[in-house]
Amino acid sequence: MNLPELSVLDLSPIVSGGTAAQSFRQTLDLARHCEQWGYHRYWLAEHHGMPGIASAATSVLIAHVAGGTQSIRVGAGGIMLPNHSPLVIAEQFGTLASLYPGRIDLGLGRAPGSDPATSRALRRNLDSDPDAFPRDVLELMDYFSEESEQPVRAVPGAGLSVPIWILGSSLFGAQLAAAFGLPYAFASHFAPAQMTPAIALYRTRFQPSRRLKRPYVMLGFNVIAADTDDEARWLATSVQQSFIASRTAHPIPLPPPRDNYLESLDAPHRALLDGILACSAIGSPETVARDLERFARQTEADELMLVSQIHDHVARLHSYEITANVRSEAPAANR
Repeated sequence: MNLPELSVLDLSPIVSGGTAAQSFRQTLDLARHCEQWGYHRYWLAEHHGMPGIASAATSVLIAHVAGGTQSIRVGAGGIMLPNHSPLVIAEQFGTLASLYPGRIDLGLGRAPGSDPATSRALRRNLDSDPDAFPRDVLELMDYFSEESEQPVRAVPGAGLSVPIWILGSSLFGAQLAAAFGLPYAFASHFAPAQMTPAIALYRTRFQPSRRLKRPYVMLGFNVIAADTDDEARWLATSVQQSFIASRTAHPIPLPPPRDNYLESLDAPHRALLDGILACSAIGSPETVARDLERFARQTEADELMLVSQIHDHVARLHSYEITANVRSEAPAANR
């Protein structure tokens, strides 16, 4: 079996009947377990106004996780840069990198992570200029440089080596990551349509930089692992319900599993789910091992960022443990 590095993307889900405080406790518990199981990094994502996602104050939550773990890399997957001043993000991640040296990653996206009304409430201009995001990325990278040309200095931040990633779900992010010589993370766990051309474009056009000498691709991938295929398929109905609710403009807390949920959907909604969750492994350890290996072989990804949106915390832990065991049982020579 040939599996790349495995990492974790956590939305700190708020489950039906749960609270954000509970979500934060479970996030830290999951991070500690994932560190023990050998996962490479643990990322949290910025979303706003979503009743089922508690990771809006992403930098604060990164500090919570990094402070409660010892060695696993912790970062943002990602910070939605249009919502923020580049200087503020440089200071926040300069602070994190000073508190937890060598462990902090900064992934950047250009989507707002919210609806237009929420974006306005975040007090950032809704700039439609396609060059705004690249300019902000360059400004942010400059704040981390000792030789910054900015009239303002990021303190802390200047001179710190904070790895910066470009996140995307289209060809735009691939082009930008390639031009800037940065690692690229594609959101194939919920928007896989342009994954293959985006990877090819990024690898073809990559320009080596001081930050990165060769292209590095991370891909999002859903894993719902359980002891049996039937149990995993049942657990997966939670995220299926969540996606349908979100895509029909009625976002909800992560619901409990439902019997026969897929069978209850009409053809358009079933097709919608098939598209969203095309990059997924749902099943027993054997099924997950097969599907993970197939995806890694087809994409030649350098790293997979695994997402397991499961209502029950114990079942979620078990899913990540099963997947870690799948990788640890792979022959070392094939990694």
